Amino acid sequence: MTTAEKSGSRRPAAHRRSGSPITRPAAGPAGLAPRGPAVGRIPDQRHPGAHQAANGFPATDGPADRSTAGDADALVRELARTGGLAAAVAVADLAQRRRLHAAAYDIAFPIVFSAVTRKVEQRRGHRACAQGLRQLTGSCLDGFHDDVEALVEHLFAATAPIADLPAWLTFWAPRAAVDGHRRRRGARGALQRPRMTRALAGRLGHDRWLMDLALRILTWVGVPATAGTGLWPLDEWAQRRAGMTGDPSASTPAVVAAEAEQVLRVLRRRPGWYAEHVERPLSLKPVPVAADLPDVPAPGDDVAETAITELAGAALEAITGGLENGQDPEATVTRVLSTLFLGGSGVEEMHRPPGAGPAAGDRLSAVFDDPAVLAEVVGRVLGIVRETAD
Repeated sequence: MTTAEKSGSRRPAAHRRSGSPITRPAAGPAGLAPRGPAVGRIPDQRHPGAHQAANGFPATDGPADRSTAGDADALVRELARTGGLAAAVAVADLAQRRRLHAAAYDIAFPIVFSAVTRKVEQRRGHRACAQGLRQLTGSCLDGFHDDVEALVEHLFAATAPIADLPAWLTFWAPRAAVDGHRRRRGARGALQRPRMTRALAGRLGHDRWLMDLALRILTWVGVPATAGTGLWPLDEWAQRRAGMTGDPSASTPAVVAAEAEQVLRVLRRRPGWYAEHVERPLSLKPVPVAADLPDVPAPGDDVAETAITELAGAALEAITGGLENGQDPEATVTRVLSTLFLGGSGVEEMHRPPGAGPAAGDRLSAVFDDPAVLAEVVGRVLGIVRETAD
């Protein structure tokens, strides 16, 4: 159960209509004296009519009023600092709640983009969306607004004093996004936390990769985003397959597509369950279509960061798999890093002019040549692996 749910902030479906009254105490904190019935949180922040400008970015209703916005911002920060924000929201009328919500939204949205959205878009390979807020489009923009709303709702449920609001929001942003994501998954019919059952494992031959793929399929059907022009994110799954099986040459999108169909045939053995938890959420996804606009070239630093992130993820999977198979930790780390970073294709260097800097392989070779430095790197990598496993 989330913090928001414990404190009773999770709104009933009826509260999505902006006129549904809730009985509140007659008095509240100074500066927010109630003038009528309060309502649930302002829903669908990203849609027209809520607190956002026509370009899809948060703004207050009506003409811009810098003094009013500044007062609301200061009020939200002060109420959070004293632990009175939840009580203030509880007794606020519609106009007051809109003002608080807009101010909290303005505080939260840059933090959500940095702490959640950019990382998610980089993992998806959406380099344009990862560049900045104004590059977000379609389901990526919708997901961003969903995550901001989830964080604002979590903030409005907080009753303890918050000394450092930006740090608090940065800490809770990923967790609030996950909680909101699970609630939306449940509304779509998807399993909130797919788990492997004994029966399904048996039907998949207890194959470690196929069992992992089954969980990824059951997770993906509840994600509102699409995988470009296809139904499944096959490129991402192929990379994971390579890390788990240790066989990159056989881990192609075509192979993964065939294996995904194999898993789906097994899942279809329970027609009613399959219709509810696979077909229904899939039917709610946008239809995959080809993009009308060409991809925006990513800056060199973004290209490098994305490539390193992808390689690091593959390395983590491969090292974890090796350790689970009883392989020597130091040898496993060294082998995986050598394979992925020294044996790369060179794509990660293409954004730089020749001679602009030392190649990644040269830097890593220097690390391997120094036993003391290598031991430190191995220790740090193993620490990350253990933290991830926990």
